[in-house]
Amino acid sequence: MELIRAAVILSVMTSVCRGQRSADNQTPSDDVAAGELAAAVQLLLQQVDGGVSLSLEKRGSVIPRCDIGERCAMKHGPRIGRLCDCLRGTACNTFFLRCY
Repeated sequence: MELIRAAVILSVMTSVCRGQRSADNQTPSDDVAAGELAAAVQLLLQQVDGGVSLSLEKRGSVIPRCDIGERCAMKHGPRIGRLCDCLRGTACNTFFLRCY
């Protein structure tokens, strides 16, 4: 996955650098090469988007946000498990297990 990202970044940087050259130095072959590069990058991005669908909620390190009054935790015996993270300025009440 990282290799694909590196390839996309490198190809975009190459096309940007080619675009910054003056119009006097460009030849018709440069325009064809830039068009082929753009088509290849677009195809690569379509393949990456189709094969990988990661959302923030599926990641283990990111906790979704809760609104005020929503349930933010669940009690598991003596332990309390977090369901979501309360919005800024609110906190999860450990007695009611809701955002206040």
